[in-house]
Amino acid sequence: MGARIDATEFEGKRIVVTGGSKGAGRAVMARLAAGGGRMLTAARGAPDDLDADSFVQADLSTVEGVGHLAEAALARLGGVDILVHVVGGSSSPGGGFAALDDAAWAAELGINLMTAVRLDRLLVPGMIARGKGAVVHTSSIQRRLPLYDSTIAYAAAKAALSTYSKALSKELGPKGVRVNAVAPGWIYTDASARLVERIADSSGITEAAARQSILDALGGIPIGRPAEPDEVAELIAFLASDRAAAIHGAEYTIDGGTVPTV
Repeated sequence: MGARIDATEFEGKRIVVTGGSKGAGRAVMARLAAGGGRMLTAARGAPDDLDADSFVQADLSTVEGVGHLAEAALARLGGVDILVHVVGGSSSPGGGFAALDDAAWAAELGINLMTAVRLDRLLVPGMIARGKGAVVHTSSIQRRLPLYDSTIAYAAAKAALSTYSKALSKELGPKGVRVNAVAPGWIYTDASARLVERIADSSGITEAAARQSILDALGGIPIGRPAEPDEVAELIAFLASDRAAAIHGAEYTIDGGTVPTV
């Protein structure tokens, strides 16, 4: 992960991470655990690299699944000090706005917005009662640079998440709970690597050329590469830590310079 990690920074902190079984969420789990945090996450399937004590089997796209995770957090951890929302994504078909029916919109809004709204509603009151806590929402640069062909609903949901995050910060700041957001661009997760492989195979090109085709579709990334999951995790760890005690109601972009405007 690069910089030396303080193994006691999150000692005694009770931490829930959504989407913590893979990708950037898994990197967040590892980073905060390395800092001494007591971790809990959820996914629909049990991952091989997480012990049972830090995992709950639940579908966070549903009201019931979110409730199950919240109940487990209270039962196992006794409350939550840090809540990090990473779960999200898009499963909509290509074809622009006309290709998306109500079910597609509901699915995108559900996983990218309502999971955070529902879990905050269940776990943040405990932070308010203690007068301290930190919440980090994961938005996306697509809230500013939407790709209309296949992720228009995802982009709209992330825009809503950013607005919700800012509104929540105004309510919770005076009560001792910090709320911030991060907005990643392309993150080179295992899923991204598989996407590159699929493009290379289907187009008969090298993986390097396939990666470049994605960079071109994004309008280029000035640093020449996507972010690594560990880099996103490091930013989230900072915002969740006491090092960021005066940072509140902010959104930090981590996209290698993809967004071309101020």
